[in-house]
Amino acid sequence: MEEKKEVIITQEGYKKLEKELDYLTNVKRKEVAKRIKQAIEFGDLSENSEYEDAKNEQAFVEGRIGQIKELLSRASFIDDKKIPTDSVAIGSKINLRDMQTNEKLSYLLVGFAEADPANHKISNESPVGRAILGKKPKDIVEVQTPEGTLKYRVISISKNSHKSSKKKNKAKKR
Repeated sequence: MEEKKEVIITQEGYKKLEKELDYLTNVKRKEVAKRIKQAIEFGDLSENSEYEDAKNEQAFVEGRIGQIKELLSRASFIDDKKIPTDSVAIGSKINLRDMQTNEKLSYLLVGFAEADPANHKISNESPVGRAILGKKPKDIVEVQTPEGTLKYRVISISKNSHKSSKKKNKAKKR
């Protein structure tokens, strides 16, 4: 049997997943059950689009609940105290300079479960994340993309400034 991969996550990301799980389990699940009950009252289920929509939403909600539970069961925290500032690691805040456009970019390097590129959180498994992992300030990084090679210079590396929680969770520390 294939061993399940560890999910590297910040405490902030863990809390966000716990909050989503709580919402889906205690609020959304009940809302969907109510919609199904109402749709059943309309009668003939074979041509009842409300029933079909509610059942599809129920499947999505239950699937997401299972996915979050699985992620949380394999979670391993990034220890904020162990994040280096001399080389890029998961949990690092990185400032890069695009060598072609001279644009400055800032990212937080996170595990895949927390990746959110729109909010400047990139996965250590993404092309840019893999390329910058272990790099030091002033290093030049080349990233192969379908559109061509991107070049970045690492400007600075720091620890993420989010607030750490002192609450103990089930996840292991890294």
